[in-house]
Amino acid sequence: MSFRWAARVYWEDTDGGGVVYYANYLKFLERARTEWLRAQGVSQRALAESQGVVFTVTSVAISYHRPARLDDELLITCEPARKGGATVSFAQRIYRRAAHEEAPEAAELLATAEVHVACVDARTMRPQRLPGFVVDVLTTP
Repeated sequence: MSFRWAARVYWEDTDGGGVVYYANYLKFLERARTEWLRAQGVSQRALAESQGVVFTVTSVAISYHRPARLDDELLITCEPARKGGATVSFAQRIYRRAAHEEAPEAAELLATAEVHVACVDARTMRPQRLPGFVVDVLTTP
């Protein structure tokens, strides 16, 4: 199951040469994961308040293939997979969108990432089982 989220590169995302600063790719990846969760009908704030859990990144591996530039339209994908009782792995990609194209195959691949996220108790920061709705989403074909 692949989730897609569109973004645009703004001046604040770039270095002095108008190229996206390498660490800012992590922001695009984070926002896409947050929007994936929101698309499941849950905000991170509501999850923390109602179930007392939050998600924290435990590792990131990213490869940069091409630079994103000022004003580029991006398409960021998320493919989540359950990795354990408290962990989710996200295969993510960032594409430069071709004019008016939604499909990644019509876009230029800029970066690939593997992001591992753990579900933790909001107070103690100790691992907690994934909420049932997350497990359901991850196991639904």
